[in-house]
Amino acid sequence: MQHTTSPPPAIPPPQLPASCEPPSPSRPPAQQQVWVIFGATGHLGRSICRVALARGDCVTAVGRNIPAEEASMHGWHKRCQGLVCDVRDRNTVLEVWKRALEGWGRVDVVVNCTGYGIIGACEDQDEHDIRAQFETNVMGLIHIFQVTLPYFRERRTGRFIVFSSLHGVMGVPGLGPYCATKWAVEGLTESVMYELEPFGITVTLVEPGPSRRDEPDENINGPSPMWGHFLMKPPTDAYRATTSPAQHATRMVDWLRFRQPTSAVKISKMVWELGHCRNPPLRLLLGSHAVESIRDRLRNTIEEIEDWKHLNTPQPVGEAAAAAPAETTATATATA
Repeated sequence: MQHTTSPPPAIPPPQLPASCEPPSPSRPPAQQQVWVIFGATGHLGRSICRVALARGDCVTAVGRNIPAEEASMHGWHKRCQGLVCDVRDRNTVLEVWKRALEGWGRVDVVVNCTGYGIIGACEDQDEHDIRAQFETNVMGLIHIFQVTLPYFRERRTGRFIVFSSLHGVMGVPGLGPYCATKWAVEGLTESVMYELEPFGITVTLVEPGPSRRDEPDENINGPSPMWGHFLMKPPTDAYRATTSPAQHATRMVDWLRFRQPTSAVKISKMVWELGHCRNPPLRLLLGSHAVESIRDRLRNTIEEIEDWKHLNTPQPVGEAAAAAPAETTATATATA
């Protein structure tokens, strides 16, 4: 595979703020970027691939390690290398990383938008269900970090774009274990960001709300289910009532069938800008649903801090002695 030498396509006006220094018509990207995108066969991953390719970059699109997945990716684009791996298996992540470097000669941006979740009450999910979510969402990300970091450290440059979720900031009934994995992704990624700062490597957490597929042909080449990364767990009797809090996530899915509030294409365009901007943020919330939900969650947290902070306010030494119970003072005197 070769990097293209044709003139780069025109760059549209940026959507990220000027403080990020994103590419723009007056300041196009300095060079063609090479992307490795994990989760490239999901609807967000495909859309990111499309935008990157349409704007002149090169992509290694990494899909799931399931029958016919790699064949379905064949011929997506002359600047797209289609590979598959199971992010739960570190060796398969290492293999696709080696093939990406062999194919392009370098990599500039790594995107992880793999994800797997089960909708159902925590009590209804068995150990296999819960472990599978942690192995995919948390251990998969750890494998990606550990495999790719030596290369970026040696170059002293590189960029990670990690998809979290609004569920990485708030708990949602019916998505307990999935939320736990996303909270882990948040803590892990923020910690790694600080560790990598001395090496010139940047990390951004993308926190989108639910997104819609709004491309007329969902094939870079083939359909992708709307909720392909979630499985619905049939509720047991205790949680079967439609008014049960544990059914909240199920009700949300029904609601979103008619109100998918966030465009996958718009998300992908901003992710492409993240891959090229000079000052990427640590976190980027995308979609009004994510912004409103996370803002409300943080506001509630601050209100709780204010309500209970008096319990942690230290008393001046003199006041503390005066407030001590008499029997405590007597005991202390007797001991002395």
